[in-house]
Amino acid sequence: MTPQPIENISEVLKRHKLSLEDYEQIKKILAREPNLLEIAIFSAMWSEHCSYKSSKKYLKGFPTQAPWVIQGPGENAGVIDIGQGYGAVFKIESHNHPSFIEPHAGASTGVGGIMRDIFTMGARPIANLNSIRFGEAHRKDAIGSKHRHLLAGVVAGIGDYGNCMGVPTIGGECSFEACYNGNILVNAFTLGIAPCDEIFYGRAEGVGNPVIYVGSKTGADGLGGAVMSSDSFTQDSKSLRPTVQIGDPFSEKLLLEACLELFKKDLIVGIQDMGAAGLSSSSFEMAGRAGSGMVLHLDKVPMREAGLGPYELMLSESQERMLICAKKGCEQEVIAIFEKWELDVAIIGAVSDSGKMELFWYGEKCAEIPVAELSENAPILDRPIKRPAYLDVCRQTHYQGSTKAEQEIFEILLGSLDVCDKSWIYSQYDNSVGTNTIISSAQGDGSVIRVKENDSFLAMSVCCPVRYCYLDPKEGAKIAVALAGRNCALRGARVFGISDCLNFGNPENPEVMWQFKEATDGIKEACKALNTPVVSGNVSLYNQTDGQDIYPTPTIVAVGTIKSAEHIIKAGLQKSGNLLVLLGEIQSEFGGSLIQKMLTHQCTGTPPTLNLQRELALWRLLEQAAIEGLIVAAKDINKGGLAIAAAKMALITEMGVAIKSPFYQASQKLERENIFSQSQSCVLAEVTPDHLSKLTALAQTHQIPLCVLGEVRPPQDGISIDTIQLDISKAKEIYFQSFATQLDLV
Repeated sequence: MTPQPIENISEVLKRHKLSLEDYEQIKKILAREPNLLEIAIFSAMWSEHCSYKSSKKYLKGFPTQAPWVIQGPGENAGVIDIGQGYGAVFKIESHNHPSFIEPHAGASTGVGGIMRDIFTMGARPIANLNSIRFGEAHRKDAIGSKHRHLLAGVVAGIGDYGNCMGVPTIGGECSFEACYNGNILVNAFTLGIAPCDEIFYGRAEGVGNPVIYVGSKTGADGLGGAVMSSDSFTQDSKSLRPTVQIGDPFSEKLLLEACLELFKKDLIVGIQDMGAAGLSSSSFEMAGRAGSGMVLHLDKVPMREAGLGPYELMLSESQERMLICAKKGCEQEVIAIFEKWELDVAIIGAVSDSGKMELFWYGEKCAEIPVAELSENAPILDRPIKRPAYLDVCRQTHYQGSTKAEQEIFEILLGSLDVCDKSWIYSQYDNSVGTNTIISSAQGDGSVIRVKENDSFLAMSVCCPVRYCYLDPKEGAKIAVALAGRNCALRGARVFGISDCLNFGNPENPEVMWQFKEATDGIKEACKALNTPVVSGNVSLYNQTDGQDIYPTPTIVAVGTIKSAEHIIKAGLQKSGNLLVLLGEIQSEFGGSLIQKMLTHQCTGTPPTLNLQRELALWRLLEQAAIEGLIVAAKDINKGGLAIAAAKMALITEMGVAIKSPFYQASQKLERENIFSQSQSCVLAEVTPDHLSKLTALAQTHQIPLCVLGEVRPPQDGISIDTIQLDISKAKEIYFQSFATQLDLV
């Protein structure tokens, strides 16, 4: 192969987001001048999205191992042992940039992509979650209109793809902050179930084993997607629409069923989704993990349009495609399965022992790249870090209390976009398909699904307290891990692991890299203390538009197991006459709180402190109380504090509540407002009177303070919290109608 000289190399490098230093490194690796195709492959594989070149340094040190961890980071998804020979396979991933450019297509292909990561490992997807974040959609101007459009498109995209696939979306979170005006976040999570001894991995080994392309045909959509997702936005980013893939959930459903049929037979060595960077990433990663080489004949790739060449075929991010390394001699059986499901299938190459990726186009070699140098030895950057100057300014201003009465504050918080019911969103998702959903979006912060295969239950929750992460990235990330895990513990689960999606601004900004370092340090500290290994994850950088970075947003999903249906704790109040107790201790902690946001429109001060040992003790208390049947319902003290927690528990099941907090008769107004404080490791629990003494003793054993606050009342008694009095009908109106009213939704 004799490379053709490239004219205007500077322009080519600029277009592919490569530096002159990168170009010199490429020449050194190849020992010659690269051609355009090779430059494009290096560009995609060395992009931030694929190589993690800015973040890899800080990802080292995550706790990733435990006796129950079957597979940690490094594969398509993580796997934990959930008993009786079955594993839960799960991961969260971002599709932020594509969703901002084209919300419906970006969100739907994000869901499709994460589901492929799960079933490519041999698992049938059984549950989806999502974390979506928008700018100031409530504004009555161009920004508000833009984000209402983005919200509608993203929600429709998530619902359309998940519903068509027959996978229930059982939970999620949605928030609105000015920092996302230029960059929305769409993080999608899927969990699947597979036998522990039937997990499949993305490897291509065994000289002569055939490499088989399956799924949909390749088109020109998604070209440059990985590179686009590794760059900041400007006001001209609408021109990037061609880099957004178009999904077809019906094709993916066929692909899912075909793959699951394939996995029942001993026909393949490995399998990999063609995600970011398409055929480039799947082929290089499969060969790289095994230390192999590969020969690909690109003219054999199924194409859906004329005029495609090696460049387009290697870089296209067309959806619903897989690359398989089959066992030699099994080719026809593999082909027969995919033809049965009316999917494209073609043998496009074979595994070699050369250690190189050799690409051919109608018999002529068009590229040759050492696999390890590209897939395993991508550049790792040591970017400068700097503590942000804004932190000193934030620390100088603290919430000083409000002149508004607690009643007025309560109604403002209850109707805020952060708190109010978001059924406009989750009603577009099928949360019951499969008949395994036990607790979904409308019923509590932590969702629960039944695992028919071993007659157990899984709890899962996704969250990130972004305002805390802005004020203190390390403490905020610790709280994110604790919140996600606590929401599972509230359902009675033992938490076994997390998946993270680390959304940050421009890594070329030293202050952003400082935020990233601090957040990863916080995750490491929390996961070690809480014994929740990180089994999978994703990094999304360059969430910046016109120089404005998003808040640090390390989104965490926790997953835990519940052995019996009798051990599941509900979120809504259950029976009049039951007692309401506070587990934990509320302090005056208002930095980054909802009351501060709604009343002062600021994000200042310091976030609440988190005692990880006390947090773990609370989890163990909740788990043991669930096993002994001591707690009927529970909710953590989160956005809006004790007052909002009590109100939401009442509104879920339309019950009344009467509470007198420890701050009821305080002389200072700010102290009385502690009912809106968001202290950590605090839970409001419903307990029957005859179980109070046992729960008190258990709390003492775990050294968790317990205080009786009041009781559950019939709905006609309304909501009574200190001086707050609100009848149920008015509370329902505020809580259930505010979202659509504020956003002009129909």
